Amino acid sequence: MTNALRKAWEEVVRPLILRPRRVQVAALCVRRGEDGPEVLLVTSRDTGRWIVPKGWPIDGLDGAEAAAREAWEEAGVRPAGFSRKPVGTYKYDKILSNGVPEPILTNVYRIKVEALAEDYPERDQRQRRWVPATEAAGLVREPELQDLLRGLQ
Repeated sequence: MTNALRKAWEEVVRPLILRPRRVQVAALCVRRGEDGPEVLLVTSRDTGRWIVPKGWPIDGLDGAEAAAREAWEEAGVRPAGFSRKPVGTYKYDKILSNGVPEPILTNVYRIKVEALAEDYPERDQRQRRWVPATEAAGLVREPELQDLLRGLQ
């Protein structure tokens, strides 16, 4: 039995624990509201929970440009400008279609929103909603993203 446990540790458990995180980019879409900054949240396609627009890096685009593209595709964001440097990061486990968690490190780029388009690529797949930054922190699941949102005040 000891050999079976050792084999399971070496071949399954240890590689899962030590696996490097893949990198995604996220768009922290903001506008000035009456009571302070507001954040644009969208629903995820699979679970319908509230998230910020995010996705994988795109060849030929830097992180900020890829985040802006994700904001367009997922929420119809027309940016007024964006930060080229991430304003923060957060980690989460993406659950793959086979049920296996994949560790992700997400670089977050702040995007100032000029307008929202009515017609955009994922319009029929997601909902979008402007919320005060403190409320947004309560709607997302990731603790580090919650901290980042609370810091917008």
